[in-house]
Amino acid sequence: MTELADLGVTGQSRGQDVVHVELGGDHDAVRHLFDDGFTMCVDLTAVDYLGYPNRAVAEGVETERFELVVGLLDLEHRRRVRLRMQISDGVELATITDIHPGAEAMEREVFDMFGFEFTGHPYLKRILLPEEWVGHPLRKDYDIGRIPVQFKDAPQGR
Repeated sequence: MTELADLGVTGQSRGQDVVHVELGGDHDAVRHLFDDGFTMCVDLTAVDYLGYPNRAVAEGVETERFELVVGLLDLEHRRRVRLRMQISDGVELATITDIHPGAEAMEREVFDMFGFEFTGHPYLKRILLPEEWVGHPLRKDYDIGRIPVQFKDAPQGR
């Protein structure tokens, strides 16, 4: 079992080690952690920090508008680690489905809701919204709209 310090643990948060990964280094970090026993990807998501440029991050980490967050679990040694990577709009990310096949749907959700493409993904299509949908609803600059909902047997003419 190697030390997480090899990856540059930048802190602790809620009982988890947190590692800030350089852009493009996420795939190598996930591979290293998998080889170290972190064999379960429990979460992969993105965060839009529009309007929060001065948020707290580890020393030496330059903030970007978006952040990719990957949560990994080592079941044998009961350890958790969270990878955080600062990303700007329009960057392509390497898929981790070759290491964690279960991340396939999570990467599709990030693609659908935030618009980030994962190179090497086996089937990168929208998962929650129709293909013809324009925009990415979890971006903070996405205009809030209204979609009328029709309920079966709803009384008409209220």
